[in-house]
Amino acid sequence: MGSAQLCPISRVDKVLIATDRSEFSEGAIREAINLAKKCSSSLHIVSVMETNPEYETIGANVFQKEEEEAIGYLESLKRRVSQEGLYCQTTLLHGDDPYRAIVDAAAEKVVDMIIIGRRGRTGLMKVLMGSVTAKVIGHATCKVLVVPRAARIEYRKLLVATDGSEHSIAAASEALGIAKRCGSTVIAVSVANLDIELEKAKANVGRFVEMAQEDGIPVEALTPVGKPADVIVETTGGRAVDLIVMGTYGETGLRRFLMGSTTERVIGHAACAVLVVKAKQTERERGVTG
Repeated sequence: MGSAQLCPISRVDKVLIATDRSEFSEGAIREAINLAKKCSSSLHIVSVMETNPEYETIGANVFQKEEEEAIGYLESLKRRVSQEGLYCQTTLLHGDDPYRAIVDAAAEKVVDMIIIGRRGRTGLMKVLMGSVTAKVIGHATCKVLVVPRAARIEYRKLLVATDGSEHSIAAASEALGIAKRCGSTVIAVSVANLDIELEKAKANVGRFVEMAQEDGIPVEALTPVGKPADVIVETTGGRAVDLIVMGTYGETGLRRFLMGSTTERVIGHAACAVLVVKAKQTERERGVTG
């Protein structure tokens, strides 16, 4: 069996696609279908109709029309999935906070991965990533695959960003699993902000290389100096990487969105898809993020 027939990512029996019904969700939908075909995954497609106080003044007819359009959109996706020989469930959710509705749906369905677009049709964050996507990543307990509209994932060349944190170690393990199944080329990057951090960066990639050697996977190790997000994005574009694998927040992660600033910026600027992996939460973390 060739690598193209193998399921590239481990433990993706149930996949949730979150769509805002805009063109920015197309990449996520396309790649979710491709993944499901390879992995025999069950698909759950959800879209959130955000509760809007303005409906109280402009009338129920407008609300009903938007709801009918949303249901029609989801039905069209269901037919599209069916044409690919797959089965899916679709759900139109309602709520004040779209990200919370998505995260709750993922938890209720016990999905292994959420696949979502990078941006939406509403406001954009300063790092060019939709706030709903950012919060889904921050609050979800499962893996999240963020797919820009034009990105296509071939699993041929992976870039693993590591800072030595437990989340990046989990991401490293995930990336090595993908590489082993797909025969991917792997680049490991640990960026030093300053020259004095270079030894630490070398130690970070050194641990990854040791993990890879145990599985017989060759790795190109890079320890450049600079701003981590900028260096990762530049390396990705220059090396034709089609998937970045990284953790959520790292050692210096921002907790405001429960996700590291480097992760945010990489997702916001990289042209390829980004698979965000989390280490298993401790009881203390569950109390903070729940």
